[in-house]
Amino acid sequence: MNTYHFIKSFRALSLTAFCFMMSLGMCWAEVTYYQTKALAGDGIYSMLRRYKLDGHRCNFDQFYELNNLNKNTGLRVGELYSLPIQVFDFDGRTIRSTIGENDWNTAVEIRDYNRALVELGLLESNYDKSLKLLVPFHIQNCTNETVSIAAPVATDPEEESAINTSTASAEADGVSSSGGRRIFPIFGPEYAYTPLASTKLRGKVFYVVGGHGGPDPGAIGQRGNYRLCEDEYAYDVALRLCRNLIAHGATAYMINRDPNDGIRNDKFLECDTDEVVWGDIRQSSNQKVRLTQRSDVINELYEKHRLQGVTDQKVVVVHVDSRSHSQRTDLFFYHHPSSESGRELARQMQRIMRQKYRRYRANGEYHGTVTARDLHMLRECKPTSVYVELANIRNTHDQQRIIIQRNRELLADWMLEGLMNDSSN
Repeated sequence: MNTYHFIKSFRALSLTAFCFMMSLGMCWAEVTYYQTKALAGDGIYSMLRRYKLDGHRCNFDQFYELNNLNKNTGLRVGELYSLPIQVFDFDGRTIRSTIGENDWNTAVEIRDYNRALVELGLLESNYDKSLKLLVPFHIQNCTNETVSIAAPVATDPEEESAINTSTASAEADGVSSSGGRRIFPIFGPEYAYTPLASTKLRGKVFYVVGGHGGPDPGAIGQRGNYRLCEDEYAYDVALRLCRNLIAHGATAYMINRDPNDGIRNDKFLECDTDEVVWGDIRQSSNQKVRLTQRSDVINELYEKHRLQGVTDQKVVVVHVDSRSHSQRTDLFFYHHPSSESGRELARQMQRIMRQKYRRYRANGEYHGTVTARDLHMLRECKPTSVYVELANIRNTHDQQRIIIQRNRELLADWMLEGLMNDSSN
């Protein structure tokens, strides 16, 4: 259970706080904001994402203002931060009477938000028992910033990110951040909105490949009565990584694509076979052909961007390993034997993982390796390529690294950090 606190501050008159003082011609109202501690590995995005606040740009702006932070500031583990969530003392009657607003739809949205936090384990009880009603900032203050995944609009070319939902002819299905909205349906309804955190990766192109997929589920693990398919967990981490890359200004392609599985927070991800390759290419039942479909698409896109003058392009292939039940592994990397840039990229990502393990693992040990392998996706793809193995899907301990949503999120965050700090060029 996540501990939380409340902080009180004074704010000018808003829609949620009304008073009338004829003698002064103005008023001030006391506002209480919900507080939470930063967890190990937390960034601003992951914290707001945990509280279902990442769908609106204004929540980020309000967070920076409340905590007097700059946009690229890191968070300190264990320190309290004010979230853009106002806390009201529930009056025991209705949400509308509590917040002083009579709109029925607003009340329903607030009710559902509070219920969602209880279901996520972020609140111990609902407002009717705790008598504390939480109202996210965006519900009453961001009415023109509603996130929708319908009818995508062309992006501003300077903010474009290549996450297409269907064909390769249109390279972006989001909305320019300069217009306040960046919506990418491939990530699913909860994560479609991807705010721009920085432009550190602008001008760089990434091809993110979740291993296996289509007719091939990859390695299979077992957890109680649940079947763990490698391709589903690799795809979820790959999606999270792709979203992270876009958030920092990169052009990023999801090469393997599932039409209805966006980012998922469940422990047990349902196995299916409907994944396609970029451009809605149906995946072949032949393994060699499947791999060639992926490398051919990447190489075609690579040449297009090379002719446009892009010099920094990389492939990240995400897999889950399969070894004996008793063998535990740490996340490890492959590169092609003839690729010096691939080796350096893998080593940089390994260095970041070692730092994170040293900081967050109880004994501080990390045994993830960097190895040269002559694999198709490392040999046949023209960009610098790295191959990541997340865990041993058959080992009970390793399974925790992929079935727990928070761990999948951290893996993607830490891989992003490795890519952002790459010195292979």
